[in-house]
Amino acid sequence: MTAVVHRDARPVPPSDLDGEHRPVIVVGGGQAGLAMSRCLDVRGIDHLVLERDVVASSWKRHRWDTFCLVTPNWQCDLPDFPYAGDDPHGFMVREEIVSYLEAYRAFVDPPLREGVSVTRLTRDERGTFTLETSAGTCTADQVVVATGGYHTPVTPPLTEPLPPGITQVQSQDYRSGAGLPPGEVLVVGSGQSGAQIAEDLHLEGRRVHLAVGNAPRVARFHRGRDVTDWLDEMGYYRMPVTEHPRREAVRAQANHYVTGRDGGRDIDLRRFAAEGMRLYGPLADHAAGTMHFRPGLKAALDHADQVSESIKDTIDAHIERQGIEAPPGERYAPVWQPGPETVELELDGSGITSVVWCIGFRQDFGWIDVPVFTGRGTPVHTRGSTSVPGLFFLGLPWQWTWGSGRFSGVGQDAGYLAERIRSQRGLVTTGGRGDVCNVLALGS
Repeated sequence: MTAVVHRDARPVPPSDLDGEHRPVIVVGGGQAGLAMSRCLDVRGIDHLVLERDVVASSWKRHRWDTFCLVTPNWQCDLPDFPYAGDDPHGFMVREEIVSYLEAYRAFVDPPLREGVSVTRLTRDERGTFTLETSAGTCTADQVVVATGGYHTPVTPPLTEPLPPGITQVQSQDYRSGAGLPPGEVLVVGSGQSGAQIAEDLHLEGRRVHLAVGNAPRVARFHRGRDVTDWLDEMGYYRMPVTEHPRREAVRAQANHYVTGRDGGRDIDLRRFAAEGMRLYGPLADHAAGTMHFRPGLKAALDHADQVSESIKDTIDAHIERQGIEAPPGERYAPVWQPGPETVELELDGSGITSVVWCIGFRQDFGWIDVPVFTGRGTPVHTRGSTSVPGLFFLGLPWQWTWGSGRFSGVGQDAGYLAERIRSQRGLVTTGGRGDVCNVLALGS
């Protein structure tokens, strides 16, 4: 793995892009934007990538100190750049993820402008897109919005704000317990980030209070293999959203919590509770110095366990159908059961000095003034292609498969969109410095 290169943002002069026109402009220079650039390059399609910060900025600045992937390294498979390290079944930590993306940036060598924010996107009657940016106004025939789907952290509406003495931190700004004032910590939300941050604080020796939501969990290992390996073998990660039992509703589903920390393990909230973590149902409100929680902790824990066990059942059925030799599996036995639920908690005297909000993110495409959204601001698309010719999205959760917003599937989506772009332009692929993206598109 190459060394981490920390680049500072380099804002482009405010008139640098004035009057510039490109056949394709890609907005966003993360893994989605880099994958898109690679797939355009191998087709000989001229383009420009605009990144408001620097490549891999979200990984550099918006992940906690002990962050690691929850998917094994072999799933890091950006176009023409699969994981090549010596630990394919391990889990990259934050610095290694940044190194992987920096190395990919060097490999792709994209036509990239960092430090450029796009503030408005419009399309005229001739079909030309205009992008107003911090570096001037430029135009394009086609635009790929590769900014992902997690933009604005959510804070719940409360009847009264929390007392000024309580430190509040969003999950994207949490680094470690050392960055919080001494005292107990309330973590709100038990999805992937919430469960892992609660574990991080718990392992540091902090007393943690966790408001548990409805996120499911999954076992790390079953029948001698990582559950991810089994699900990949069963074709789950290649399943398009159109074939998923929940169809497009799966895009709003909370991710299963698990961790890759220390080689990978389950996250068992019941065990944490047995060790002293205090669990509550979902946060309902705060008023007059009292946190109010909805009842439902037992149901939430039971549901998470049921989902995990049902995934094991599916794997067991696959093993039996295929006649695979595998060691016997273990069934989960709850190590703790909640008693009468606490639905009110007075902050004064509780020992809580900090709250970490981990209840998700909203999409924010308010800068796009093109009619391709639902009333809630969600882009309407078919595999990233919108009803407006020339406007595409990349890197959205479940854009086409489970891996669309991840290292494992974004390259396939980029290859598909590159073919759509080429087709709309009436071009014949010329090929460039590689041709894997063509294979990705044909196989999708």
